[in-house]
Amino acid sequence: MATITYSSPIFGPVRSRRFGISLGINLMPGDGKICTFDCIYCECGLNGDHRPHLPRPTAGEVRNALERQLQKMSGEAQLPDVLTFAGNGEPTAHPQFAEIIDDTVSLRDKYCPQCKINVLSNATMLHKKEVVDALKKVDNNCQKLDTVDNDYIFRLDRPQNPSYNVLTVIEQLKQFNGRVVIQTMFLTGEHNGRSLDNTTEDHIAPWLEALKVIAPQKVMIYTIDRDTPIPTIAKAPKATLDAIAARVRAAGTDCTVSY
Repeated sequence: MATITYSSPIFGPVRSRRFGISLGINLMPGDGKICTFDCIYCECGLNGDHRPHLPRPTAGEVRNALERQLQKMSGEAQLPDVLTFAGNGEPTAHPQFAEIIDDTVSLRDKYCPQCKINVLSNATMLHKKEVVDALKKVDNNCQKLDTVDNDYIFRLDRPQNPSYNVLTVIEQLKQFNGRVVIQTMFLTGEHNGRSLDNTTEDHIAPWLEALKVIAPQKVMIYTIDRDTPIPTIAKAPKATLDAIAARVRAAGTDCTVSY
């Protein structure tokens, strides 16, 4: 299926299902994909299919491009609702991520103080103190947790570090003391003859227990919305997502659903 890559370092604004009018900040090269995961549902495609030739943007390039765009949007009286770190790979893997967050907070405060700063992360860099400290400065620190089954994660999200362990990630997520949003992709289907349906009780029950440990401020559940590089996976049904969200809310945590 068709996949997309995003301009770098700034793209959009785009209308987000979850956040409103979002100005994107892509810390990866604009001509390909670099990510610490290789999710088979990623709209940007698989890592091996989109090898970039350009370097990552520097902190200075990000700052200058963001300021130019905010000046332009301010002059047009069309400022975004959110500034969202996303794009062609894991934003927290950028070696200057902490510096870039400080610059973004400063520019936000100058040009659009009502805007929120979002980081969409796969939670693979939480072993780095500077990354955790930077994430504590943003409004919506969104971290991925698609299941608590390590084998399943290696089939679906495909971490590039073979020592990845989801139980370690859950412990790391506790560092935020609740100032974290958990994002979970639910889907059905299979790949290479093995089920990828994480809407079953054997996935949901331990995931709910993990949420109790993490105690996030919010949970965002969603399903496939765009083309994926692997055609044998499919959207989770609306009724299924609603039922999962109801269980999260019953446990006392705010939960939103994107279909």
